[in-house]
Amino acid sequence: LCDILSVQRPSMFSFDLSWDWAKPSLVADWPGEVGEQRSAAPPQPPHIIFILTDDQGYHDVGYHGSDIETPTLDRLAAKGVKLENYYIQPICTPSRSQLLTGRYQIHTGLQHSIIRPRQPNCLPLDQVTLPQKLQEAGYSTHMVGKWHLGFYRKECLPTRRGFDTFLGSLTGNVDYYTYDNCDGPGVCGFDLHEGENVAWGLSGQYSTMLYAQRASHILASHSPQRPLFLYVAFQAVHTPLQSPREYLYRYRTMGNVARRKYAAMVTCMDEAVRNITWALKRYGFYNNSVIIFSSDNGGQTFSGGSNWPLRGRKGTYWEGGVRGLGFVHSPLLKRKQRTSRALMHITDWYPTLVGLAGGTTSAADGLDGYDVWPAISEGRASPRTEILHNIDPLYNHAQHGSLEGGFGIWNTAVQAAIRVGEWKLLTGDPGYGDWIPPQTLATFPGSWWNLERMASVRQAVWLFNISADPYEREDLAGQRPDVVRTLLARLAEYNRTAIPVRYPAENPRAHPDFNGGAWGPWASDEEEEEEEGRARSFFRGRRKKKCKICKLRSFFRKLNTRLMSQRI
Repeated sequence: LCDILSVQRPSMFSFDLSWDWAKPSLVADWPGEVGEQRSAAPPQPPHIIFILTDDQGYHDVGYHGSDIETPTLDRLAAKGVKLENYYIQPICTPSRSQLLTGRYQIHTGLQHSIIRPRQPNCLPLDQVTLPQKLQEAGYSTHMVGKWHLGFYRKECLPTRRGFDTFLGSLTGNVDYYTYDNCDGPGVCGFDLHEGENVAWGLSGQYSTMLYAQRASHILASHSPQRPLFLYVAFQAVHTPLQSPREYLYRYRTMGNVARRKYAAMVTCMDEAVRNITWALKRYGFYNNSVIIFSSDNGGQTFSGGSNWPLRGRKGTYWEGGVRGLGFVHSPLLKRKQRTSRALMHITDWYPTLVGLAGGTTSAADGLDGYDVWPAISEGRASPRTEILHNIDPLYNHAQHGSLEGGFGIWNTAVQAAIRVGEWKLLTGDPGYGDWIPPQTLATFPGSWWNLERMASVRQAVWLFNISADPYEREDLAGQRPDVVRTLLARLAEYNRTAIPVRYPAENPRAHPDFNGGAWGPWASDEEEEEEEGRARSFFRGRRKKKCKICKLRSFFRKLNTRLMSQRI
């Protein structure tokens, strides 16, 4: 440890580190106060480190009473500001798009589902992204981890959307070691990219450790005199459930296998965050930094995650799907070591961080987010009073919804959710509405779980007072039709500002076999006709050769569709 503390910061282009970042056990239990000094005012815009986890449940952090060990997150949150009225989106792509654009899904055309690997779709190219705004303010911008905002054209790639460097995956989920991703039977490819090139040579390293190591390398090679935006979007703890053995051993007494693997992944991610925090202090960034931690959606309860005691899970508009884990840790906070219950949404990070960077936003930018830094740092009231969770006109319409049921104001068969003040309204089919306790039993889910299941639902409108009933157990729609009318009218107002949904059909040209076995951009104006002809020929040949399994492929495709729409 003495050797570590005595090492001088390396040169701008040196990636030589004094310890192995991929082995968290070699680092001290907690980053010490290495050269930490408080200054009256930061000499320059702060360094911004945004850490996003994937599918981490609301219950799956130590300070929420979890059985999973997260000492780093607990300490950072305890010394910072915990965000306990903070909302995200129920699935991956929507949260990431709203983080980087500051706009609701209805204003980017991404209202429905996620961006699939073979879809010719991506974050709209006319949107000015958060890293692009920070570049305008003089920031160096770097991304490590999961993109999941489309890649069918090179213009969609992270390095074309505001990031100076990128190391990570473009699709939604990959193997943690091999980085293979399958988008259906026989449609598999490698997905680890550095910049705009396929990073074949990095295969075999566990992604959580690889990403933490790259983040530390960026800090080691960057001058603290230039403001830095580092976006670390961990793949963890999304499926597949894979973890290094040393972390899995800690939870060997946990009876439920999925929960055991998931817990190991969370703890490994926690130690990766510790390594990044240590690097911030070691290389002189910490004193003028803002660390933001956020989950991207609710936990997947059938894959080890837990949102208890909230209702619902990933992919639903119940609180368990949209209430986020979040905190801010920074020496620059004016009021630390507290819990904030100010209403916040993931779109708020765009104007908040641009403001911290010394940039400006205006009404012309069309943002749906608010600058909430005074609420976070000083404890002031939040400027936000409502949240449009989403309006998805393509999702399966609820059988019992109708325009008449919405007082002629709104078709309640349409999936939508909105929060205004203390009230939350859901229409259509919000997704599974169960209260699912932590999966501690080896036989989960067992028959006892049926005590909390909502097996038969014959309604399409729900109303809750979230402040008084955060677990959504008392539906007040029948008692407060006046509030229902008001919120339905608000939904209709939002819907009038929505742009058409962009959810194109999958394109066979995206098959990794056309790209050397890796997922990557496939569309260009010059090659469009030629590539489409090759794709049609390729798949005609595949159908002739594999016609015996056509029915099986169709079965799995339909099964995957049902799972993606949260219907089992």
